[in-house]
Amino acid sequence: MTDTSTNQHTTEQPAPPVPRSAVRARWSVALLFVIMGLAIGGWSARVPEVRDAVGVGNTGWGLANIATNAGELISLVVVAVLISRINTRRLALAGAALILVNAPLLAASTTVVALVGGLAVWGFAANLLATPMNAQSVEVQKRYGRPILSTFHAGFSIGMLAGGLCGTGAAAIGMSPSAQMAVTSVLLGALLVGTHRWLPDTPRQETKDGEDRRRLRDRFTPQLLLLAVIAFLASFIEMAGAQWSALYATEVAGAAAVLAAATYTCLSLAATVARLFGDRLAGRFGRIRFVRLSALVATVGVALPVAYPHPAAVMAGFGLLGFGLACVTPTVLGFAGEQPGLTSGEGVSVVAMGQWPGALLAAPVIGLLAGALDLRSAFVVVAVMALAVVALIGRVRATALPGESPVPPRP
Repeated sequence: MTDTSTNQHTTEQPAPPVPRSAVRARWSVALLFVIMGLAIGGWSARVPEVRDAVGVGNTGWGLANIATNAGELISLVVVAVLISRINTRRLALAGAALILVNAPLLAASTTVVALVGGLAVWGFAANLLATPMNAQSVEVQKRYGRPILSTFHAGFSIGMLAGGLCGTGAAAIGMSPSAQMAVTSVLLGALLVGTHRWLPDTPRQETKDGEDRRRLRDRFTPQLLLLAVIAFLASFIEMAGAQWSALYATEVAGAAAVLAAATYTCLSLAATVARLFGDRLAGRFGRIRFVRLSALVATVGVALPVAYPHPAAVMAGFGLLGFGLACVTPTVLGFAGEQPGLTSGEGVSVVAMGQWPGALLAAPVIGLLAGALDLRSAFVVVAVMALAVVALIGRVRATALPGESPVPPRP
């Protein structure tokens, strides 16, 4: 009779200890995610005051924010070209520094020109930081040998929450938006100065005359294009939920304003919780299977309020949507950064190009569909998009990390 417990004990190898340098790198990259989140949260909390100081209405405010999209688009192109040439650490530090310097200046805007200029710089700086820091997070994950990307994005979510709380507290004591953003920028800048040496770099390829254009074109492999499509769908679904959850609760389910706000809060908290614990589930199930299950949860989350538009069902549904979608994009970015023959920065830059229009188009497309049909019918399209993620993720080829369950074979 065989002692199976003994055999199991002898075949299982303990996970190697994580090097101290990898732990430091993880904390330093996590700080970049927190900087991004805190800046967005702190700014969002004080938007009404800044808008009143500038003296524009809703239409003017919406038009001014086009500058953010323009800055992001320019930065996408710039980063795509530079990511294989320039030290990724320098790109990330430049983006973070630009955000910290621009934030109090943007919050101090009193004219339309200053507002538009600040928003354009914000959009440029945000992507100048986003692509390198996501590539760096992939490098840290390689050092750990197990899924850890979702915890970085949890840092972004926690930063947004902390920024919102800072804005609320600053408003309560009468501190101006610019002073609030200046204080947070100084504190975060001090932390960045103390940890910037720990930031990892990503591999770069040597360039030759005439080779850059070929390499840029060659990044668009079938696998990266597939991952870019998945990132587009995930970004669209996530932003549709974030931007329309409260309106769905009021217009479709007839919920009161408090319940509508609670619906958005439920989605945000569920997403944060998922990002805190998602890496463990990804390691246990395998990342491909984990994304498939996550997208299925998101599909159920969208279908529930569509099928049963009751306030309780709407709140539960959007909570499931937030929980299911929260870890999809981080995991997809991880796959992009592991593509053979490309650096992590090059792979992430391609997927970032697919992710950006998804977030940009979510609000207007859902609005147009709601106007042509109704909001409930518009979210049927969102459910179909979530099912598309379930189908497409099975076509992704990925190698399991040492601390991850093996990737299931493709049928």
